[in-house]
Amino acid sequence: MSELQISLLGIGAAVIVVVYLYNFWLQRQYQRRYGDTFKKHEDALYHDISSEHLETLMEESEPVHKPSVEKARITAPDKACNLLDEMSDYIVEIFPIGLVNADALEPLWERRFDFGKNVNACGQNVTTGNWEKVIADSHVTYSAFKLGLQLANRSGAVTAARLSDFRDLAREIAAHLQAETTIPEVEQAAARALQLDTFCAEVDQMIGINLLPNGGITLGANEVAQVAQQHGMKLQADGAFHLLDSRGYTLYSLCNVESTPFQHHTFNHMRVKGLTLLLDVPRVEKPVQQFDEMVGLARDLSAALGASLVDDHRVVLGEVSIAQIRAQVAAIDARMQLGDIQPGSARARRLFE
Repeated sequence: MSELQISLLGIGAAVIVVVYLYNFWLQRQYQRRYGDTFKKHEDALYHDISSEHLETLMEESEPVHKPSVEKARITAPDKACNLLDEMSDYIVEIFPIGLVNADALEPLWERRFDFGKNVNACGQNVTTGNWEKVIADSHVTYSAFKLGLQLANRSGAVTAARLSDFRDLAREIAAHLQAETTIPEVEQAAARALQLDTFCAEVDQMIGINLLPNGGITLGANEVAQVAQQHGMKLQADGAFHLLDSRGYTLYSLCNVESTPFQHHTFNHMRVKGLTLLLDVPRVEKPVQQFDEMVGLARDLSAALGASLVDDHRVVLGEVSIAQIRAQVAAIDARMQLGDIQPGSARARRLFE
């Protein structure tokens, strides 16, 4: 081995020794500075953890994006979607094992018109925690669903067969989602539907005041439209003029005393023998007050059109007759209140449609 090689080996060995000594010195300094800190947490990190502490750590480490079924039920807010309620709907609750979107209800969207009554779906929004209406193209993520089939409306009560079909569809959706469900008994729901329909039929009344032109003449549609518009009424798709409240709901409607509807393109040549001003009692708030205001409107319209107020038998409506009708409206209002159906409420508007 040459002298050059021996010299290079010696230099390399010296460098290694120097690096080793420097690292040893750094390690001692590090231990002196931070050793006490590590010792303070040694037991928590490496020694046995109590079962209680272990459960706490496991709960804290549970992914927040996978709420359990029980959590979905417990954290559900009191304010639920007003499309559904226990009195007027057959409601199935679905609690998926994971988070889902509106696509999970595709079978419901495909068959929603098969049951003869309104079908609605509400979902618990994962972000807000609120229950809200679910629509087919929604991109919101949900932790739970409520699917509802309305028990009754003005066409009658839902049948047990339709309720069974709806229940089976809800079960299919739940099975696909591997979800837990709360499903009411069909027989009990069918009985409730009949009771609800019977009650609604007893209070379902529409009060009409007829306006017949004096002297047996007819009224031009253009004239009727002008007077109606002066009193805030607008022609709607059903061929009647409607006075709407601040929310867009009808207070009163003014229609042809005969069956022919008003239409914009027939105003110039259409003539009518009389008009009927209608109050749909179950669908308006404070129906007695609304009746009083309707009488005032009827008098204003009759004065502008040269008409008289008469009943269905063409007998002039005097104060006594108006008072009797008012008492009838008050009785309907009271009966609905006792039946827990507030006139003009969302529940009433759904049941009386």
